[in-house]
Amino acid sequence: MADVMDRRRLAELIAAYEVPGSALAYLHGGELTELAAGTLNAATGVEATPDSLFQIGSVTKVWTATLLMLQTERGRLTLDTPVREVLPDFRVADEEVSGAVTVRHLLTHTSGIDGDLFLDTGRGDDCVAKYVAACAGLPQNHPLGATQSYCNAGFVIAGRMLERLTGKRWDDLVREELAEPLGLTHTWTLPEDVLRFRAATGHLDGGAPAPRWGLMRAMGPAGLICARPADVVAFARAHLEGGLLADPAAMWEPQVDIPNPHTLGRHWGIGWVLDEWDGQRVISHGGNTIGQHAMLWAVPGTGTVVCVTANGGYSGAFTRAVATELFAQLDGLTVRPALEPPATPVEVDAARHAGVYERTGYRMTVTVRDGGLRLRLETTGELADLDEPQEFDLVAVDEVTFVGRPRGGPSWVSAVFYELPDGSPYVHFGARATPRTA
Repeated sequence: MADVMDRRRLAELIAAYEVPGSALAYLHGGELTELAAGTLNAATGVEATPDSLFQIGSVTKVWTATLLMLQTERGRLTLDTPVREVLPDFRVADEEVSGAVTVRHLLTHTSGIDGDLFLDTGRGDDCVAKYVAACAGLPQNHPLGATQSYCNAGFVIAGRMLERLTGKRWDDLVREELAEPLGLTHTWTLPEDVLRFRAATGHLDGGAPAPRWGLMRAMGPAGLICARPADVVAFARAHLEGGLLADPAAMWEPQVDIPNPHTLGRHWGIGWVLDEWDGQRVISHGGNTIGQHAMLWAVPGTGTVVCVTANGGYSGAFTRAVATELFAQLDGLTVRPALEPPATPVEVDAARHAGVYERTGYRMTVTVRDGGLRLRLETTGELADLDEPQEFDLVAVDEVTFVGRPRGGPSWVSAVFYELPDGSPYVHFGARATPRTA
């Protein structure tokens, strides 16, 4: 086997991808390796160490899904239990969906609830309950169960179901049901706890520290765990080897195809993203907060687990580069590369995809330019001040699949245009389905 990644190589990669700092942990052959390089905060120069806490963002969703699976194993509910059986007052704008949406819909991102609602409902212990009450006005992004579209609100709703079932705060459930049984000393959800450790700060474009450290507390069940990578690896190890759930593999069963399989993976399971590399099943999840990024991959067939974090720069390309090197070295596996433009340009009818695509918190404008397509991305709502609009060209891969490079960075991103069974036009980009509205 080739030399496995060391701190020197990690430092080279963070420099290449303009990442201020990173911590990495990986499990292979039953042995844990921890590395770190760079700085936690460009303004203070505090060094990143393996014990540093990074925001793991939406990797948190696998933790919330695991907590709900524990409740199913205890007979408190099933995956097909309607939300209203636990939260009788729950509702969204569509009354039919309000009564029919189930736990499975929430954990597989198939509810259709237009769920990128980032709402500050205060710091009190009732913040999750207040957030779920505010979902009453959320429209449908797509009909219930019609496709897959990433839904942050769905996991906050799932977190509220946990609170109602147990009478405890979601934060306490993470500690009592997951962190403490697994001996995780560097896994926390509240900033006053995180501050007791070395904590990473996110950095925005240009490398300056973000003006805001973290998301609002109400988003906890969807993405507020802070942890060192070794703790995240230990959590995933328990999914592979047992120790939390009686049947963790139930979470790896494909539930829905991802319309754009070039971004995260081919299918969504229960909480986990599912893919296959060289015939090996891979379960994973990523997370992004304000200038921070984390990725977790686990290969059940080999027992290898990798968690890598970053606090800025071209973080997505960086974590992919780390994974590509590590899995080749450890397991001889080829990470499925990002989709890129074909060697020979493809002639397609691109104009049929032009229009405005919009959902809560985001607007995508697709225009025809020089026979191809130009994409403009705009964040709207609560987080609009943290993200400047950006535009880039889209290159056709086939009639419905296009790739582009945001801000001229090293990563190609993909967009897939498709229709629902009723003929409604959508684009699947960034794990989300967005309807054409104009």
